[in-house]
Amino acid sequence: MAIGTQQKNRHNSRPVVAGLILTFGLVLLIISMALSILYGAADIDLLTIWQSLTQYDPAQSAHQIIRNLRIPRGLAAALIGAALAVSGAIMQGMTRNALASPSIMGVTAGAGFMMAVAMAINSQPSTLTMMLWAFAGAGLGAGIVFGVGSISKSGLTPVKLALAGTAVTSMLSALSSGITIHFNIAKDLSFWYAGGVASVQWIHVQLLAPVMIIGLILSLFLAKSITVLNLGDDVAKGLGQQTILVKVIAIIVVLLLTGAAVSVAGTIGFIGLVIPHITRFLVGVNYRWIIPGSAILGALLLVLADTASRMINPPFETPVGTVTALVGVPFFLYLARKEGRGL
Repeated sequence: MAIGTQQKNRHNSRPVVAGLILTFGLVLLIISMALSILYGAADIDLLTIWQSLTQYDPAQSAHQIIRNLRIPRGLAAALIGAALAVSGAIMQGMTRNALASPSIMGVTAGAGFMMAVAMAINSQPSTLTMMLWAFAGAGLGAGIVFGVGSISKSGLTPVKLALAGTAVTSMLSALSSGITIHFNIAKDLSFWYAGGVASVQWIHVQLLAPVMIIGLILSLFLAKSITVLNLGDDVAKGLGQQTILVKVIAIIVVLLLTGAAVSVAGTIGFIGLVIPHITRFLVGVNYRWIIPGSAILGALLLVLADTASRMINPPFETPVGTVTALVGVPFFLYLARKEGRGL
């Protein structure tokens, strides 16, 4: 009886612990966004920030910097970090592949490739146009990776899917480079290759926010199904789940979130790989906690990385993708070595 009671208490305490972790993460996210507004090339104190919010004076350059540059930049970083992390969590749960993420599975590279095509066709496309092309490219990249990975007789093992993703990513990146050189648009696309939110304006946030909100809401509705799907297709079918429908909706959500993120911030890697693993370690294997946890921690990581990119070599900015790679590359090598033992 005592053992059964202890097991029940541990089972019931997990949501409590997860809720506390998510609350703490949300508080850290708010603090990190405040720091991202405070620190930058221009020295701005807290009083000026408060005055820009309550007594905005367009004649003061500090108020303009805060309202038109730093606030939309911080909001975009939070939205994009959340989108990439949730996309990675969905992909890992759907494929049962610890190495799955938008940057490794060809989704990000596909979006970048189609954006290069769009820029070659029209040298000054609108933000909405770039977003639509990015959606198409994300679908193209994911389709090629899953198609190539499924050719082998043994099917889509985690490492084979990762290898297919790496190969397709390299191919699409090479094609993108060829297009940019041939059409002389390398300078225009350099921002997307470097990755970052330095040039984000309110128009980007206005286009980004609805897509992100829809994608995140759909991902929360999918959470229970992804938890079941993560047990395996046979188990999910045995429990009455329509696995094909769940996977189709999940892929659409991933393409929405990743396509929108890449169209605004370019290629920012490893957030979708690292954050879901950290979240699972903290909150458990239930995707009703993993998805909101990934959203909060992904937003936190990118906001902090963006702030760090401004402080490493001021007044110049380090590409934020470089900062996230410093965390992501060692983690990827660890996972690849761990998963490779299962071959």
